[in-house]
Amino acid sequence: MILTVGTRGSKLSLIQTDMVIKSLKFFYPELEVKVKVVKTTGDKERGKPLFTIDRKGIFEKEIDVAVVKGEVDFAVHSLKDVPILDNLGTKIVAIPKRLSPHDVLFSKSIPLKKLPKGAVIGTSSLRRMAQVKFLRPDLEVKPIRGNVETRIAKVNRGEFDGVILAEAGLDRMCLNNLITERLPIYDFAPAAGQGALAVVTKGNNKAIIELLRSIDDPLTRAEVTAERSLVFALKGGCRVPIGVIGRADDKSLSLYGCVFSVDARKKIFSFAKGDLDEAERLGGEVAQSLLEKGAKAFEIEWRKKYGAW
Repeated sequence: MILTVGTRGSKLSLIQTDMVIKSLKFFYPELEVKVKVVKTTGDKERGKPLFTIDRKGIFEKEIDVAVVKGEVDFAVHSLKDVPILDNLGTKIVAIPKRLSPHDVLFSKSIPLKKLPKGAVIGTSSLRRMAQVKFLRPDLEVKPIRGNVETRIAKVNRGEFDGVILAEAGLDRMCLNNLITERLPIYDFAPAAGQGALAVVTKGNNKAIIELLRSIDDPLTRAEVTAERSLVFALKGGCRVPIGVIGRADDKSLSLYGCVFSVDARKKIFSFAKGDLDEAERLGGEVAQSLLEKGAKAFEIEWRKKYGAW
């Protein structure tokens, strides 16, 4: 069988796609997969902070359109970039085993707590911005764009004192040696699905769905289902920063979620634990707890400042 996979053209995207292809070929040694690079809105609009681009799915919509049109058979995305609601007709049919969900700091060998007052941290995420300012209100946080190598180069050139990155991306690129500090998961709760990949195809393509499901990891799926259910229940997105982390083992699933005020002075959080098959319920339970503690007011603040969707 010969299939075509759609992906972005960044080095990290191509590495992630190659990882998925190798995993599939473990189960289907005769499988041949061709790679087709598709440019997305996020790739084209490099000059804007991500949260100012007025549309969802900026890193995958064009690729998913190619899937629906039959130009590619399936696609590989970073799961944290995939919108919760998708009306294009694609389906996440496989979520391979997740790598680390942690955020990390890259700086010139100085951990976050010891950076000098006024030091400049780069991030394209409102969530990371709020988390930095909550812990270190004396630091300056500025938007940064570009791939992992570009962001690292900007620190080395002195444009920023540090950048916050996803550990999984550095791991996949074999750049773990650049990590200055792995940030505590409950101080820097990640985006829903961080560290995981999403393999998508058309919802009615039964033959390809069956093939792709061979690389689905049930524990990772439970974790990210709970995380995404929480974001859905809170009506979150790129402009409402929500930190969330699910942890699953063979017996149980736990979920932690948090939301920050727009001035980053207040943080509310909640935690719940249940069975593996209760992922959606746990997401709703933690979301409801956050709403009772004031999450709706925080959401309104963020949407007034950064936009409605």
